[in-house]
Amino acid sequence: MTRAAAHRLWEDEILATLSRYATIPCLSPDFDAHWETAGHLATAAALLRDWAAARPVEGLTAEVRAAEGRTPAVLVDAPATGHARGTVLVYGHLDKQPPLGEWRAGLGPFTPVREGDRLYARGAADDGYALFAAVGAVELLDAAGAERPRVVVLVEASEESGSPDLPAHLAALADRLGRPDLVVCLDSGCLSYDRLWLTSSLRGNLVATLTVQVLTEGVHSGSAGGIVPTSFRLLRLLLDRLEDPRTGEIRLPALRATARPPGSGALDGSGAPEGWTAAEVFPVVPGLVLDGASDADRLERRAWAPALAVTGMDGVPAVRDGGNVLRPFTTAKLSLRLPPTVDAAHAMAEVESALLADPPSGARVEVHFDTPATGWAAPPLEDWVAEAFARASADLFGRPPGSLGEGGTIPFLAMLSERYPGVPLVATGVLGPGSNAHGPNEFLHIPMAEAVTVATAHLIAAAGASVAAPAG
Repeated sequence: MTRAAAHRLWEDEILATLSRYATIPCLSPDFDAHWETAGHLATAAALLRDWAAARPVEGLTAEVRAAEGRTPAVLVDAPATGHARGTVLVYGHLDKQPPLGEWRAGLGPFTPVREGDRLYARGAADDGYALFAAVGAVELLDAAGAERPRVVVLVEASEESGSPDLPAHLAALADRLGRPDLVVCLDSGCLSYDRLWLTSSLRGNLVATLTVQVLTEGVHSGSAGGIVPTSFRLLRLLLDRLEDPRTGEIRLPALRATARPPGSGALDGSGAPEGWTAAEVFPVVPGLVLDGASDADRLERRAWAPALAVTGMDGVPAVRDGGNVLRPFTTAKLSLRLPPTVDAAHAMAEVESALLADPPSGARVEVHFDTPATGWAAPPLEDWVAEAFARASADLFGRPPGSLGEGGTIPFLAMLSERYPGVPLVATGVLGPGSNAHGPNEFLHIPMAEAVTVATAHLIAAAGASVAAPAG
């Protein structure tokens, strides 16, 4: 279970296949309406299955689970070795976000390029590496002759769309999975590449499509300007109901956290880690004034404050195509991040009420929501889990692990918390400074992937020891 062994495994056995995966445009269903006929998700799932099935792990089985109308899932099952008992469930996903923006010259979303310790490609870090890290952890344990519990790796293909198909897969696998003794999620991030990072919370997410219509067809702006209110101005008025346009603060009380579990700060220390500055982590333009009073405050806001982003827009032509026309409608795609303890269904109802009440100027207003995703706040880890993670960080980096509240959303954790109350959940990952998941120039930090592989092996071994230990 050494870093050197993980390095050899990644260089010799993993990176070539991960790079092949990186060439597949396996977009999540929200971004590819024809995903089923396109077959890219199925191609990616088959590639991962075949790689796992060929690994030298005795008794390992790998399959693609598919059902009509649902995205596929890869299931890898490695039986326990020796006298070990228990089950560890490791989660990842294989679906990707779209290219989203111009990539740097020489890079492309589906053209993997390695530059030193970085592998650039869409989905390599979010979350294509996960199956390789999980199965690689099993290989490291077996090669070292360590007894380990059963390990089940579940890689779904709808996470970037809110995991709508995951509950069906979990229900179908309920008898096979039983009740795991530990769940490890490899779809999270880190604030630095000099230690392991444990995710203490995740925000929820509301994705909505808001349309404001004022005309049945576009008309000359010289004729209608000053008479017909523009759909864009009315859209701005509606967004102001949700967000203060000067500060970005969310106005609806239902979208703010009122109760927080103990120890739920964004960080477990007194401030941002040494060397972490938001102005350097994000590719901001010179002179931009960031929200938040300090970097520590910004990390706290990212973890526990609601935030609104307009992530897409229809009805607006490109600048070069824009004529002197008062457009009939404007449609905006909204992403509302919610504090970890806010119920997403209740928040959705409040947002819908705020947007549809008393339409400005009597315009036609419509709002449609994707499946809401509630956030997750980690309960205190059992001692054996925390000790295994700390030991792995010390062995790998000579440093204790860090703990952070992530700003993103992983619906799987809330789903599994409800399905298996009391089961320890560990969320960690490789998405660190500059990795830019969902944006252009996404990259996998290869040494961090190696470290997460070793950490997963530590957690698997610790789970087996915990199950074998006598009660009390």
